[in-house]
Amino acid sequence: MSEPVKLQDRLKAEFAEAPRRAARTRRQEEAAADPQAVEVEAAAAVPEPEGHATVRSVIAGTGLLFGALVLATGFAAGFYIAAVVLGLAGMAGGVFLLRARRPASGVEATHDRSWERSETSEILSAIHDVLGDIVVMRALDGRILSANAVLTDLTGATDVVGRTCEALGLTFRSQAIAHRYDVDVEGLAGKRIYSWHDVTVRDPASGDLVVHSIARDVTEERRAEGERERARQRAEEASAAKSRLLATVSHEIRTPLSGILGMSHLIGQTRLTAEQKNYLAGMRQSGHALVQLVDDLLDFSTIEAGRFQLRPSEEPVRPMLESVVEMLSHRAHEKGIEIGSFVSPDVPGLLLYDAPRLRQVLYNVVGNAVKFTHTGGVLLETTLDRGAVVIRVTDTGPGMNAEEQARIFQEFEQTGSAAQRSGGTGLGLAISARILSEAGGALTLESTPGKGSTFTIRMPVDRPHKAAGTGGARKGVLKGSLVFLLAPAGPASRALVRTIDALGGTCHLATGLDEALDLAQGLAGKRAELTDIIVDNRLAGVFRRELADLAMFRDSRARRIYLVNPEERSGRAIGNGEGYDSWLIRPLRERSLVEVLRGRMKGIEVRDAINDNRPILKDLPPAAAEPAETAATGARILLAEDDPVNAMLVRSVLERAGHTVRHVPDYSALVSALAGATDAGPFAADLVLTDLGMPGGEGREMIARIVRRDYGNARLPVVVLTADSRAGLREELLATGADAVLAKPADPVQLIAEIARLARRAPA
Repeated sequence: MSEPVKLQDRLKAEFAEAPRRAARTRRQEEAAADPQAVEVEAAAAVPEPEGHATVRSVIAGTGLLFGALVLATGFAAGFYIAAVVLGLAGMAGGVFLLRARRPASGVEATHDRSWERSETSEILSAIHDVLGDIVVMRALDGRILSANAVLTDLTGATDVVGRTCEALGLTFRSQAIAHRYDVDVEGLAGKRIYSWHDVTVRDPASGDLVVHSIARDVTEERRAEGERERARQRAEEASAAKSRLLATVSHEIRTPLSGILGMSHLIGQTRLTAEQKNYLAGMRQSGHALVQLVDDLLDFSTIEAGRFQLRPSEEPVRPMLESVVEMLSHRAHEKGIEIGSFVSPDVPGLLLYDAPRLRQVLYNVVGNAVKFTHTGGVLLETTLDRGAVVIRVTDTGPGMNAEEQARIFQEFEQTGSAAQRSGGTGLGLAISARILSEAGGALTLESTPGKGSTFTIRMPVDRPHKAAGTGGARKGVLKGSLVFLLAPAGPASRALVRTIDALGGTCHLATGLDEALDLAQGLAGKRAELTDIIVDNRLAGVFRRELADLAMFRDSRARRIYLVNPEERSGRAIGNGEGYDSWLIRPLRERSLVEVLRGRMKGIEVRDAINDNRPILKDLPPAAAEPAETAATGARILLAEDDPVNAMLVRSVLERAGHTVRHVPDYSALVSALAGATDAGPFAADLVLTDLGMPGGEGREMIARIVRRDYGNARLPVVVLTADSRAGLREELLATGADAVLAKPADPVQLIAEIARLARRAPA
């Protein structure tokens, strides 16, 4: 038999017995109070006609039973409001019919209201008994005045009147709402939890204030809530453990990476063949890609933990964009595709934004475009729109369908072939989208299968007051320049034409021989005087054989400029023998283009895009030029580093800069060196350069004690090198007393500049 059927049968039995029980109770109370009145009532009673009484009783009982059934069934099914309304309506109708009985005498009329209250109380008590609710009435001092059978059944107490709930073993725990508690009941059936509600009212019989309480069993609900809370705590602990793991792994990975990248920097300063330089460039590019992957993983962790922060500063936009394009150009050129960048003259020279974060987003988005593009190329177009930098990255790759576009920004999602998916983690675009969202911007996508994709990066920026109006000066910087460009159609030539035109010059593009002949004829007819002739190295043979002897070009005094990929500039001599005055390297730097077209430089530049794009520490002070006296005399530096490769690297960089270095491998040796108790003798250090995590002590404590001069040392500047990139660590170390914090792998230029700055301080 189902639970609702059992409940209905039990209610029927309870309500069938309730009127008789109430009548007996009433007669007993009246007999005890006034026996004579009962006798008078019995003698004077004039019974109502039996037919009328029977019909009225049946209808009244039906109303009461209907109301009780609706109330109980509604509560069991969870329809509380409907159950209360319909149930009370039916019960009220039943009570009304019962009240309609003709009183037999004045005595019965006098006791009619007390009978009603008793009857209603019996009905409600029966309902709570069936539902298993505790019903208690207590005095203000906590003594129980009355209670239903549920309380006695739970506690096993035979008589609860006059005792307190605490004495019965009930434990009250306050909830957020007043007069509501969770009560633990230790009974015969084990521990149960009840939701307890208190209401203070005045007793109509005695006039005293009493507390009416109703409690419902919520043991299963509380257990489920407890499981959910424990699951939430486990998830938070797992997230914290993941963050600690990523921070630890990052530190351990960055330490050998520092050695790899640092040693490659030192190798790059030695004499190398062209082949060796190419190998070295590939090694350094792979190393920096690995650093970028570590940064992506850490950013993903901090974003998930809600600790991600932006650190805006005044930075130039164009050099940052150009450096990202240059860094990825080698990868593009290896695939036989082009990459170009155009920056609108409306974009100021300086903007207030988080440059490292935008560089990271660009590296992920542009790198993704290069990865999936096999013909054509990638073009970046940068504009300023309503307080935001907008960068459109357009590629000529395979494009994406609607399903791929819907999931491309999700974590660990990748598109393309299996070989292409194996080349990454699927985190780059997801992290980029989250970074821009945290900054108040957005990363969106438009794509058509077979026609390529366009990613739009939108990042809010502020315009510094001193940068106001700087865009207007760029618009006329090439005014008067008339350029003939012979280059294949593609992103590089398109970006070059748009840049020259945007800066005030005029550029005519010919993408092949026929177009070049038509263009030359048209310019000759207009008697146009060219200022510059730019020839792409891929069409240099066509120009030499078919165009160079035309009067338009032979008699022109225009500068001849050779446009070449950086990988090819060393393989072909550019000079008078070739007929070129200077060269430009693709992808173009705007500054180099302007200087060459204005005749101020030959275009021979040192370009190291990989070094330009290595991860840098935010908020570093500007690198100051090292004064001659510092370079000559140098500083005495106490270097504490437990990794021998990193120690050799940093020592070599510092000694090349003219400094004197003593190396110690752990904190214990550092303390001894500061105290002058070493076998190598005393060392009057001017500065301490220390790793954060070394054997023999705790980094923060050691820094604080050095600053406090606990080891008998003078006040020394302290520079910390650390691979730990947790949020807030730099600020914490500076608050401890460190004078500078540099991230591993350390940039040699920044390291030397920082030491030069601190070494000039006179010890306190």
